Amino acid sequence: MVRKFLTLTIIGGALALAACNTVRGLGADVGSAANSTQNAMH
Repeated sequence: MVRKFLTLTIIGGALALAACNTVRGLGADVGSAANSTQNAMH
């Protein structure tokens, strides 16, 4: 029982870490697109 819980906890933590990196990358992409749009208007 403890082994299953530990395995699920490790898998859940890995998925959460991957999601954080994905959201951070998405934020950087959106910021880059916004800067490109501002530069094109000037």
